[in-house]
Formats: sequence, structure tokens, C-alpha cells
Amino acid sequence: MAAGIAVAGVVGLGLLAVPAGAGAAPVLPPVAAEELVSSVLTAEAGAFGGTVELDNGLGLPALPGVPQAANGTSTARVWSDGEGRGRVQVPTGSGERTLVSDGETFWSWDSATRTVTKVPEGDKAHAAPEAAATDPTAAATQAIEALSATSQISVDGTAEVAGRAAYELVLAPAPSERTLLREVRIAVDAEKRVPLRLTVLANGSTDPVLQLGFTDLAFGAQDAKLFTFTPPAGSTVDEPQIPDGARTEAKPDVVPAVVGDGWDTVVVASMPTPAQTPAPTGEDRDDQRFGGGAMDPSALGTPVSGAWGSGTLISTAVANAIITDDGRVAAGAVPEQVLTEALAR
Repeated sequence: MAAGIAVAGVVGLGLLAVPAGAGAAPVLPPVAAEELVSSVLTAEAGAFGGTVELDNGLGLPALPGVPQAANGTSTARVWSDGEGRGRVQVPTGSGERTLVSDGETFWSWDSATRTVTKVPEGDKAHAAPEAAATDPTAAATQAIEALSATSQISVDGTAEVAGRAAYELVLAPAPSERTLLREVRIAVDAEKRVPLRLTVLANGSTDPVLQLGFTDLAFGAQDAKLFTFTPPAGSTVDEPQIPDGARTEAKPDVVPAVVGDGWDTVVVASMPTPAQTPAPTGEDRDDQRFGGGAMDPSALGTPVSGAWGSGTLISTAVANAIITDDGRVAAGAVPEQVLTEALAR
């Protein structure tokens, strides 16, 4: 399970670092790149409903609880009331996952196992991992915040995304950055100034390795019933027990260290011990069993060693991770050498 968490982190790094598909190019007033960036960072989408599509070419296998990690296309329906409440419906191979935030409680419903997980709003330890793969606006905004200071930023024309006119904002790494990425493209809604699509290009390829964006989108008030949830009849409701202070007190040995910044950032962390890892429930528990034990990192990558120790290198088109034999993880959208330098510190 710990290895699965580590590799899921690589997916997250890939999301923070993903060219946009072809389409009509609407005529829009010119805008300076700096002005566009500033407007994105202060924009508020308000209420909306739409469909999100993820096109994934990272080269990862399907990970426990995160089928979106595997190559291919996946879709989700999303709704927001603009005030912190939301709903996501994600098809799965055997049914559908429904995620609802009602402002006080986070609900996760799995139709295949007829299991409901109920946790207080803001409990990150038990949040559903698929939620991160269904929010292009948040992913793109995070990319701008993380990368803009070490990027060459430009506006490269316009596009139509989900029926809406958009500017194409491009972030490319500064010459001093060591990264596997060539550029990140963000389609920004011309009216609302919120990101509609995030696209990642890797060095040596003209095709996107990852693209997350809306295929249809309507701004405006949504049905209030979408943001409430009642467990279906006959379902099992699981309420994970959270120790006092668990959401506010960080564990010293699992707080990650950040080495570098911008495009060549490496995150180094210790993998959680069984006592620190929340117990899986329902389908997640079944998915995380591999022959009765934890996921074997060597099944996902190749052995590597150096002055820093030994471990397994897991590579995708946009990110690398090393899981060391002594329980550390180093991950980033960087070449292997940058990871080993971070581990040697």
C-alpha cells in the first residue's frame, strides 16, 4: 500500500506539470501573459456543472483506488455550488463512485460494493483519490502557483474549450531548470478567467502525455439536491475513526522534505508505517491486497543504487520516483540524477 501511495504522488506531480487539442480559434482581445496569470489566481468560478475528461499517457498501471492513473481516457461529471459544496460522479469498471461534499461532511458512495464512507469535511486522510483527477481548474491553478516563478510565460493564441472561448497560457521551464517537461498549456476562460483545460508536454514528444479538461460546462446555479447525500437503502456506512489531533498534528517522520523549486522540485518523504496509514475499507481494501501483502515496488520499476543507497526507479513520461529499500521516496518531474542528488543530501 505504501508503494501505491508513493506512485500516486508521481501522478500528482504529473498533473501539476501537463498541449491542448485542436479546435476553433476564437478572436479575442490581446492580453499580456502577466495579466492573464494574475487574473487566474484571483478568479472565482462560482456555481457550475459539467463533464471532465482525462486523457492519460503517463505509462502507469492502474493503482489501488486510482483507476485514472492507468493509460487511457476517463470521464467524470462534476458540479459545484460555488460556496464549497460539490459533487463528482466517476464511472468505474463495475459501477460508479459518487463523491459529495455537503459543507460539513464528505461522502463517498461505491455502487459496486454498496459501501458509503462518511468523514468530516476537510479530512484529507480519507479523501477519495479520484477527486484530484476530476478538477482541471484546481490542477491548473496549482501549476501556475508552483511553476510561474521559474517559467518563461506567454500567451499562444486562443482556443475553444467546452464551447467557451479561451486564451492559451503557456508555461515553459527556464533554461536553468532540469526537468522532463517541455511545457504546460492552460486554456483560460476568456470571460471567467478560470482554467478550463490543463495539458502537459514532455521533452521529445509532440503529443500530450496528460490532458485534463472540461468537454462541456455550464456556469450558473445548480440543483441544491446535488449537494446532499442520503445513504441508499441496504448500503453499509463506514465512518473511519480518527484519533484526537490526527488532522492537526503532523507526524515528524512522514513530513516530506522539498528539495529545489519550480520545475526541478523533488519531494523526499518517508513512507508511512502501517500504524500511520489509514486502514482501507470496502473495494479499496480489496484492491490493495497483492497476494496477501503490500504492493511490491519492484513490480513497477527497475532496481537502482548509488551512494544514497538502493531502491526501485519508477519512470513515466513526465516524472520519476525512487522508492528506497530503507523506506524513503523521492519523486519529481525530473531526470533520475536530480532524484539521486536529493536523496544524497
